[in-house]
Amino acid sequence: MNKSILDGKKHIHFIGIGGSGMYPLAQILHAKGYHLTGSDNNETETLQAVRNMGIEVKPLGQRAENIEGADLIVHSAAIMADNPELVAARASGAPVMERSELLGLVSTWYKDAVCVSGTHGKTTTTSMLAQILCTAGVDLSAVIGGKLPCIGGSGCAGSSEVFVCESCEFVDTFLKLDPDTAVVLNIDADHLDYFGTVENIIRSFRKFCEMANKAVIYNGDDANTLKAVEGITGKEMISFGCGEGNDYRAADISHLSGSRTAYTVVRRGETLGRITLQVPGEHNVLNSLAAVAACDGLGLPFEAIVQGLSEFRGAGRRFEIKGEIGGVTVADDYAHHPTELTATLRAARGMDYKRVIAVFQPFTFSRTVQHLEEFAEALSLADVAVLTDIMGSREKNTYGIYTRDLAEIMDNAVYFPQDETAEYTDERKYQNFEDVTQYVAEHAAPGDLVLTMGCGDINKVAKMILQRLKEGSLC
Repeated sequence: MNKSILDGKKHIHFIGIGGSGMYPLAQILHAKGYHLTGSDNNETETLQAVRNMGIEVKPLGQRAENIEGADLIVHSAAIMADNPELVAARASGAPVMERSELLGLVSTWYKDAVCVSGTHGKTTTTSMLAQILCTAGVDLSAVIGGKLPCIGGSGCAGSSEVFVCESCEFVDTFLKLDPDTAVVLNIDADHLDYFGTVENIIRSFRKFCEMANKAVIYNGDDANTLKAVEGITGKEMISFGCGEGNDYRAADISHLSGSRTAYTVVRRGETLGRITLQVPGEHNVLNSLAAVAACDGLGLPFEAIVQGLSEFRGAGRRFEIKGEIGGVTVADDYAHHPTELTATLRAARGMDYKRVIAVFQPFTFSRTVQHLEEFAEALSLADVAVLTDIMGSREKNTYGIYTRDLAEIMDNAVYFPQDETAEYTDERKYQNFEDVTQYVAEHAAPGDLVLTMGCGDINKVAKMILQRLKEGSLC
């Protein structure tokens, strides 16, 4: 990490400044007094929030001239190599940084950087941490992978020494960070297109934990996590979970009416008190328990932690209720791995809905191939699973995998066959979304929960379904 790269820099240009990961960094650097400019291809609420901060946003579209005058250019990983601004930046002689490198540098500026990692639950746990701290009046800085209402977006820039950061393992991004406290929620088989094996994933998480300056907070019930932290010394090692041997333990878990869950926190044999969550599922009990341990380590009183968690209503795209029309509730969730689908659908089944209709968008061909059977098993928890086409994202379909391959090994699947020889275009995707929307709108009944699931753009379908239900209720 080049810690001196910002020395003497006055004008920093962000390519893709409206991205959820870029916006918090822009907030922090703006608060530090740097002159920022930015560009983006799409008009969004986040881009308008950037403008509202007084940052100049170039006209929509990315052009070589946008970088003029900048003595440092930052780009997100989503920016392609042939992007005209990035090409101009590399030719300009000015330093160029990828977003994760800047995030790593920013993490060195704080004495209490709490970096939350794990295959599942990072955004929720980071959001819980931010909510507790915000409710307690701590002027924190934060970088979160989803929107949190109490901070007005995916990040914030504060004046305290506390920094809360979601820490992603994909392509070892989290190894660029400088954690004071490293949190490990769980370790599962994911991103195998990069890691190759679970053993390699465990090794990366171990490196992340070894980087912690003060403490490691880890899931003492998770076998892979225990392998990752085994033998680490030189920092405080703090475990959490439901098992008796954990430093922080969730006891007497109760599922209350609606989406609420309650449990008792036991810290090294001492009962601290009871916590009530407004979000469902035992996976969220563990997420919140990790946040409890982290906030306790930061010196917050337990009463403040209880209050903060009682006010947490979920992060954006994490079992986010989008609306209810004609007795049909529509929610959206980021779950895209079989373990996440299982946790979310089990939570949904424990609620008071007549049926659960899962609308799932598989994400990346490699993940779909690697976890085909596990996806089928997880989605079997829904009464009906409506499947969209696979969103390839950064991949080409060299695997010859299609949605029908998943549907054919399921008993509760509905999908819309595609011409597998035809080019996959935006128009074709929209038609697929239209087919899914029409099916759900025609078959959902009062008392049902429709849950759109996936980390791509399936959230658009949630909005489409609500609109179609609204139109139907007016007829």
